[in-house]
Parts: sequence; C-alpha cells; structure tokens
Amino acid sequence: MNGVNGVAFGVFVFLFLVVTILGFAASRWRRATSLDNLDEWGLGGRGFGTFVAWFLIGGDLYTAYTFIAVPATLYAGSAVGFFAIPYGIIAYPLVFIFLPRLWSVSHRHGYVTPADFVQGRYDSRGLALAVALTGILATMPYIALQLVGMQVVLEVMGIGTPGESWIAKDLPLFIAFGFLAAYTYTSGMRAPALIAFVKDVLIYVVILVAVIYIPQQVGGWGHVFDAAQSSFDAANAEGAVPPKGMIPPPEMQWAYASLALGSALALFMYPHSVTGVLATRNRSVIRRNAALLPAYSVLLGLLSLLGFVAIAAGVKVANPQHSVPQLFEDQFSPWFAGVAFAAIAIGALVPAAIMSIAAANLWSRNVYKAFINRDATPAQEAQQSKLVSLLVKFGALVFVLALSKDFAINLQLLGGVWMLQTLPAIVIGLYTRWFHRWALLAGWAVGMAYGTWLAYGVASPVKAHFGGPLVDFPGTETKVYIAVVAFLANLVVAIVLTVGLRALKVDPGVDQTTAQDFHADRGDPGVEAERSHGAPVHA
Repeated sequence: MNGVNGVAFGVFVFLFLVVTILGFAASRWRRATSLDNLDEWGLGGRGFGTFVAWFLIGGDLYTAYTFIAVPATLYAGSAVGFFAIPYGIIAYPLVFIFLPRLWSVSHRHGYVTPADFVQGRYDSRGLALAVALTGILATMPYIALQLVGMQVVLEVMGIGTPGESWIAKDLPLFIAFGFLAAYTYTSGMRAPALIAFVKDVLIYVVILVAVIYIPQQVGGWGHVFDAAQSSFDAANAEGAVPPKGMIPPPEMQWAYASLALGSALALFMYPHSVTGVLATRNRSVIRRNAALLPAYSVLLGLLSLLGFVAIAAGVKVANPQHSVPQLFEDQFSPWFAGVAFAAIAIGALVPAAIMSIAAANLWSRNVYKAFINRDATPAQEAQQSKLVSLLVKFGALVFVLALSKDFAINLQLLGGVWMLQTLPAIVIGLYTRWFHRWALLAGWAVGMAYGTWLAYGVASPVKAHFGGPLVDFPGTETKVYIAVVAFLANLVVAIVLTVGLRALKVDPGVDQTTAQDFHADRGDPGVEAERSHGAPVHA
C-alpha cells in the first residue's frame, strides 16, 4: 500500500462503512412480518414506489463498470463507445410498453422471475429452465465486472498494485464482498434499495463537479475536444488499428446502430433488471420510472466525455479503464478524490447485490423448486436463495481473481448476445401465445449456439477469440452486433418450427394466464393479497 493518500483512503473507508451499516439496517426498513419468502427477501415486499424505484433501478442498471468502461472506450479512441447513450434512450420507451404487462401477470400469479412467467405461459419447464440458466450464465460475469470496477479504483488508490502480496492485493476485495454478502443475506432486496440512495447521490455529485470543474482546469471544453482530436490524428498517422476518432467512421455506423438497438432490447431481459421492476408496487410506478430514468443517460453522456477530458489533462495509463479514476486522483483534492473513489466502489455494490439476488431467485424457483424439491415451502425457497446469493458473489470473486480480467470482460460481451435470445419467449409472449413452446426452445438453442460461435471467432490485435462484440453480417462486409445476428436466426427458427408444429397439431401446452392478467393492477382481485403476504402496504 505504498503511495496511498491517507486522506483519500480515509474518506473512502468512511463512506464504505456508512453503506455497510445501511445495508444491515435495511432489514428493519419497511419491516415485514418475515423475510422468509421470496416476495419479501427477493423483491422487497413488492412495495417500492416511484422515488425508491428510481434509485433502485438506476443503481441496478448504471453499474460501476459502466462508469469506468464507457469513458475508457472514448479515451482509447473508439467513438463507437457512445452507443451506450442512445441505447439507454431507446430502452425506456420499450420498457414503458411491455414491462407493465409483465408486472401485472407476475403479481396476479405470484411470479418472481421471468422464467416463472415463461413456464406459466407456455406450460414448459424446459423452456423456463433455458431462460433461467441463460439469466444465471449472463449474470455471473456481470457480477465479476463489478469487482473489476472496484479493483480498478483500488489500484489507482495504490492498493493492490502489481508486485504486492496477495494479502495487500486481494484482501480488500474479499473484505468488501464479505460485507456485501452478509448484509444481502440479512436484508435481501431492501439492502441495495437503501444503499442506492447513497450511491446515486454520490455519483451525481461527483460527475457534475467533474464535468464543470475539471475542463476549466485543463483549458475549457474547446481545448478538450481539440486535444482529443489531435491525439487521435497522431495515432492514426502512425497506423492505429482500428482507426481512432471522435465520431464512428462510415464503416462502423451500422455497428454503432446495431449495438444501440441490440443492447436496448437485451437490457430488460437481464434478470436483475426484471427483479428491480417486479419490486415496484403498481404499474404506474414502472411507467413513471420509464419517463424519469433517461436522466441517468444524461449523466452517462456527461461522464463519457471525461474520456476526452483525461486526454486533455495528460493522463497516461496503460489500461484505459484507469483513465477516469486517475483523472480524479490528479485533478481533485484528496478528500474529494476519496468521495469519487467511494462513489464508484459503492456503485459496484448495488448492482452486484441485485444481480446475485436475481440469479439466486432463478435458481430457487426454476431449478430447485421445479426439478429438485417441487414441494418446497416459501421459507425453503428463501433459504435456497440466500445461500445461492452467497455462492454467486464469491464465485464471481474467485472468477475474477483467478482468471484474466480480459476473460471476464469477454464473457460479459456475450451477456447481451445470450439474454437477447430470451426475448421471443418473454416479450413476444406478453402479447401472443402463437409461438409453439418447442419452437421457442429450438430457436433459443440456435441463437445461443450461433451467437457464441460467432463471438468465439472474433479476433482482435491482442486476442485470438472473443475479441469483440461485432461480426460481419452474413453475406456482407458490414459490421453489426453479434446479438442481432443471433437473434434473427433465433426468430427465423422459431417461426418456421411453429408453423410446422402447429400444422402437425403437436400439443402446445396449457396457458395458465388470461387476457385480464396482463392488465391487473394493485388492489385488483388476487394482486394485493399475493403482494403483501400479511405485511403492511407502504406508500
């Protein structure tokens, strides 16, 4: 820990301890009769209003790694990284349309996971298992990347730098995730919901100060853009591959567009996104949040520009992911640098907690109860989720410490590819039962296999496989997002097989839902009783 600034480290530790205390105290917040069921432990009692949900869902979707990776991409000269801005904007109108329907049917039938809905809609445990395993598979490396984000901050602070013993290098991460595991186990979804207030306030303060204060220190925004363009021009003159720039070159414009669209479609397929939505108290909360959450995209747009600011400030780092934390250390006073580092680290805890809860709920409902113990009680389900949430967190910890960070990043690139393959069963299933359950399962399998194979074949200057998210669209030389290509293959297979299976009159299964279920709201028959489980209803 040589070279650690005591003031910055002290502020960092203080804020980290504050959120740890809040995490344990959350078990008494909105206290329920018992947390021994998934509605209370895994969904916070399904009672969060607009204000809490805005912090919770925002804290869930805008992760620590997002706040590091997006400006790092621009620092490295890839303007395609800007796709994160429009994809957030595209996602929320889609959320406004379909997620209230998922909320309604889930609250009417007591569904805790999207795989629960798939099983009820299509009468297929196999298809539900496919959706559940896809969610768990895509979530694990996502949790690992929260660790990568926290590790980057610690390294810039001087903790865990290369050459140190494993105790100095890795012990802080073990301690941080040990606390996270403990208060998530105790408080469930209430812990990240309460901590999200602190996380989001810190993030907003830090970013707004950064985009106002730091550019003034380095010569203003005009100088920032000039310095970035000059840096990219110099790199291109030396033959940079791929070329660097401040806007996507013509050959990358379809890549930019497909990344934005594909990511927007996949965003709310992730189990942690759905979990945050199902924790809300009525349909209107979802719609209001769909209208309010784009404020985070404004924040992300400002944050992304800090990649250019780091260039203008003369930040020199071998790993672009260090660029923004290093910028903060160079430009802020030690105490405010500590605040900034804490904001990023706490920004890892909120999504990591929700992701682990969502993955654990998938295991409990769609693996344990569906295949291992079909008579499991609500208390047994909750206990399974608590234990699996611990395993998921520490599995991600071991994953990122034992393997190359690039490996975790490469797997996370597949997350969107994998999750998009569940869209036909979930989103299209909210509107029509036309697709046959076996056709959807076959389409899912084709999309998963084809997308993974395409990603495996992508090379980069430093990797032979899994070198990026883009591939040539079949029959062309136009780069597009792999998830979109795999999704189209999935959809074609599902359509063709549905036509064939329906012509052969293969049993489509029994649909447990009704048309009215997709419009049910709080207080309607079956919804209120299912939501509260005897707990008080909170405004």
